[in-house]
Amino acid sequence: LLFDALIMGISVQSIIKDAKTYLPSLNEDRVKRAYEFAKKAHAGQVRFSGEPYITHPLAATHLLLPLRPDEDAIIACLLHDVLGDTKVTFTALEKAFGRPIAQLVQNVEKLSLVKVRQGHSEIESWRKMFLAMAKDLRVVFIRLADRLHNMQTLEYVANDKQLRIAEETLHVYAPIASRLGIYSIKGKL
Repeated sequence: LLFDALIMGISVQSIIKDAKTYLPSLNEDRVKRAYEFAKKAHAGQVRFSGEPYITHPLAATHLLLPLRPDEDAIIACLLHDVLGDTKVTFTALEKAFGRPIAQLVQNVEKLSLVKVRQGHSEIESWRKMFLAMAKDLRVVFIRLADRLHNMQTLEYVANDKQLRIAEETLHVYAPIASRLGIYSIKGKL
C-alpha cells in the first residue's frame, strides 16, 4: 500500500494551502520538492505507531504553521529528520536545497541530540544552552513543533522512554515555549 500522506487530513497540499494564507508568494514547487525528498529519504521507515515515517514531518510542519514560519522554515521542518534518521548527508541536502536550508536542518538535528540527563537543578542551565545553541529562532520553533507531534504520539513509545520525554517536555520545552510567548504550544505540551 503506497501511502501518499493523507494522514488526519494532513498532506503537502494542505500545508501549502494553509501557508499561502499568510505567504501568498510561497514557492509551491520548492515545498513539494522538499516533501518528495523527505518521503524518499524516509522510505521504508515507520514510526512506533506503525505509520510511515513521512507522517511525522508532515504533522510537525502542520503544527508549525500557526507560528507563521517563512518558506525556508516550512521546508526545513519537512526535512528536519533527514540528517539524523536517514543516509542523507549535509552535502546532499545542501546541493538539493541550498546552504540556508541545510544549516537550518543541521541545527534542528543538533538540538535534538541534546538530552536532559541532569537533575532538576540543571534544567535552567539546559534551557539557556538550548536557546543559545539556536541562534535562529526558527530552529526552536521547528523543535517545538517536532516535540509537540512526538508528545501526541507518545503512547507508542516504550514506558521508560515516555517518562524521560514527558519530563524533558514539561521542564524544558514547555517553559521555552512560554518564554517565547507561544502559549498555544506551551499548553499543548
